Amino acid sequence: MLQDLHSHTYYSFCGKDTPEAVVEAAIAGGIELLGITDHCHGIGNARLDVFFSQSNTLGREYGRTLRRYFDHINLIREKYAEKIKVVRGIELTLADHNARTEFPLGEDISYFDYCLIENPDQTPDIDIFRYQEAVKCPMGVAHTDLFAYAKDKGVEPYRLFGEMAKAGIFWEMNVSYDSIHSYREHPYMLRFFEDPEQQAIVRESGLRLSVGFDGHRVEDYLPERIKDYCRSITAMGIKLQFE
Repeated sequence: MLQDLHSHTYYSFCGKDTPEAVVEAAIAGGIELLGITDHCHGIGNARLDVFFSQSNTLGREYGRTLRRYFDHINLIREKYAEKIKVVRGIELTLADHNARTEFPLGEDISYFDYCLIENPDQTPDIDIFRYQEAVKCPMGVAHTDLFAYAKDKGVEPYRLFGEMAKAGIFWEMNVSYDSIHSYREHPYMLRFFEDPEQQAIVRESGLRLSVGFDGHRVEDYLPERIKDYCRSITAMGIKLQFE
């Protein structure tokens, strides 16, 4: 299945477009499944002016804003159901990155289809398995070289990936190539697609992968790039998350 599990709408402060525009761009590009994963702080704080006017840790209204966001994406899901499958996600900022954007872990997101967590390799106090238990929904690890992460933790990659697979944690191949990211490509992603040994370890461990364009502007969207990487993963004998 041709799927993009990382996209942003105007709910993310760095996003520009309506959810409808993002979904329609995916449909026009031949994507079969689209995950909308707006940043937690954009959802939780709702208004950009309010977010930048406050100096303390935010999140007092998360319970209401999370549900409002989910309900909106659910309506989009229903509206386009005959043309594409939309899945309801959210991207979470971990502790110690920035108190103003950190996700308040006690908030309930168990009803989401999945979440993405950013850079656990830069947050040494975070245990990804305990975090997944806390969020209570399938979880993907984004923007992260998991082979380097395993080495830093002193764990064999095959063992780590096998444990992730059992826990319902998947690994994102971020294939962004757009103006927001200055047309930079993630080295870990490029390395994985060039390294048969890494591919074999992932395949044998049972770890599932996802492909995400991490789009923030419809005009930058490259659906053919998404489709090429999805097909490459499938050709490796590795399963994508929503298969």
